[in-house]
Amino acid sequence: MTNQMEDERARASAWFRTLRDEIVAAFEGLEDSHHEGPFSDQAAGRFDVTETKRASDDGSDAGGGLMSVMRGGRVFEKVGVNVSTVYGRLGERAQMAMAARKGIPGMKDDPRFWASGISLVAHMQNPHCPAVHMNTRMFWTPHAWWFGGGSDLNPCLEYDEDTTHFHAVQKAHCDRHNAAEYPRLKAWADEYFYIPHRNRARGVGGIFLDDHNSGDWDADFAFIQDIGRAFLPAFQPLVEKRRVDAFGDAEKDAQLVHRGLYAEYNLVYDRGTKFGLETGHDANAVLMSLPPMAKWV
Repeated sequence: MTNQMEDERARASAWFRTLRDEIVAAFEGLEDSHHEGPFSDQAAGRFDVTETKRASDDGSDAGGGLMSVMRGGRVFEKVGVNVSTVYGRLGERAQMAMAARKGIPGMKDDPRFWASGISLVAHMQNPHCPAVHMNTRMFWTPHAWWFGGGSDLNPCLEYDEDTTHFHAVQKAHCDRHNAAEYPRLKAWADEYFYIPHRNRARGVGGIFLDDHNSGDWDADFAFIQDIGRAFLPAFQPLVEKRRVDAFGDAEKDAQLVHRGLYAEYNLVYDRGTKFGLETGHDANAVLMSLPPMAKWV
């Protein structure tokens, strides 16, 4: 591995940590500023931070990260913001999955890998506030490297103006690089965040990409940074607007049912969940995305 690639990996890992810190501070700020409306009489939530470790087959250092989870706040019922940098050798099951899905030759002969990224899922107290998911990541093997990630909005009570805002911010950040990217990534998200056994999308979409390697690492890194930067301006204003809205039992019931849909997707289809469990990462961190309460009808 060249010194250049070592530097690039270090830059990517540091960026994901910086983005994590910005989001954690912004979310705790939302907790502090919620002074009226439902749940405003509760204590402001704070993140509990735990170090995570990846389990290697031989007990050697395999990296890890930080799992930051807030539960029972004024605004967030449960939100996790995880960042990790893991490495080592892929197990046989993960090798086969990677080779089959990505068509990477040589994985069996040299199964080393390195991966770093941030993953976020927020489940809200007020059902008028949309749940949301975001992640950005970089993956490396001796045979290939790529970036991936995106974000998507998952409201149980849909507001057209909220959906429009969320997508407009995503588009503006994508357009900084190439005007063709937003329509491509939006269509990709619509396809990826679809639940076949329910014949419906899990939310109102967003953007998604994987296997992103144009051959220009710096350009691709700048692009994935802007995907990460888009998250807070796309999501935070929606929370600030909706967190004061009154709701009743019908709205809360709709939220719990929608969370069941979210849980089904993450356990059955989500690639990140499967990869994290297959490669020995901390199971609690991998399954952080699951809602605190859900309902099936």
